[in-house]
Amino acid sequence: MEKTTTQKIRLGLFVIIGLLIFILATYLIGDKQKMFGNTSHLETIFSNVNGLQIGNNVRYSGVNVGTVRAIEMINDTNIKVDMIIDKTIFKHIKKDAVATIGSDGLVGSMIINILPGKGTQTPVEPGDEISSLNRVSTDDLLKTLSKTNNNAAHLTENLLTITEEINQGKGTLGLLLNDAEIARDLKETMNYLKISGRETSNATKNLNNLLEALNSNNNVIGVLKDTAVANSIKKIVNNLDTSSVEISKVVTNLNKTILNIKDGKGALNYLSNDPNLVRKIDSTMTNVNQSSAKLNENLEALKHNFLFRGYFRKLEREKIKAKKK
Repeated sequence: MEKTTTQKIRLGLFVIIGLLIFILATYLIGDKQKMFGNTSHLETIFSNVNGLQIGNNVRYSGVNVGTVRAIEMINDTNIKVDMIIDKTIFKHIKKDAVATIGSDGLVGSMIINILPGKGTQTPVEPGDEISSLNRVSTDDLLKTLSKTNNNAAHLTENLLTITEEINQGKGTLGLLLNDAEIARDLKETMNYLKISGRETSNATKNLNNLLEALNSNNNVIGVLKDTAVANSIKKIVNNLDTSSVEISKVVTNLNKTILNIKDGKGALNYLSNDPNLVRKIDSTMTNVNQSSAKLNENLEALKHNFLFRGYFRKLEREKIKAKKK
């Protein structure tokens, strides 16, 4: 059956619309996968990619900047991941940036997150390899959670045992909770401790006041703490020590002298105990005084004698000249 013109037009429009939809979908997918932009390669190595697939997004600081181009198994512990990154982003990614594998939401596909470095390094170049940080796997989390649950079960069991013993009055805590007499004794003890603490505080306060008073310069101890006063007292003590030694020597010598006097030794004994010697000394002094008076009379007589008069006048002139000079 020959097709009509209307059918042919409809078929042509359907084909054209299908082609437009295909071209648009191809462009959108290619743009998402960075197939038509100005891109370059960046590599990193993981020990476990955790389900990462080719075509998954690559994000830098939360912004989509590329996709995973290839995943290559190097050995049993290293897996190389080749990423296609927009070239305009290379100037922002530093050589100390770190790549990690995460998930796009709670149940989304896996993605690569590139974490910025400290910003002190130079930007990466196309084809460079950046360091990676392996995320904790779900299996490891489940193992840790299982171990935590087991520990929680043991703790719960032990806690139940302890509470049962307390309720039964076993142990110190059980006695405190169930024995009213022990509770009263403990209350009285705490009261006594409170009173003792108050008294101790008052005693400490009084002791501090006493120490402050002792440190004051208005008392003897406070004055003794002065360095100048201490040095003066030290000098006085040293002088007293020296004086005591000298006084001891004087007393010793005086005792010897007194003993000699008592024993009749020395001139002092004669002067104090012999009356004849005292009279002789008295008469001798009297004779000396009389002789001195007679000698003065003889000198006066010589002055008036014509034989010695010139001599005495010469002496008088010399004394006058000496006074004038």
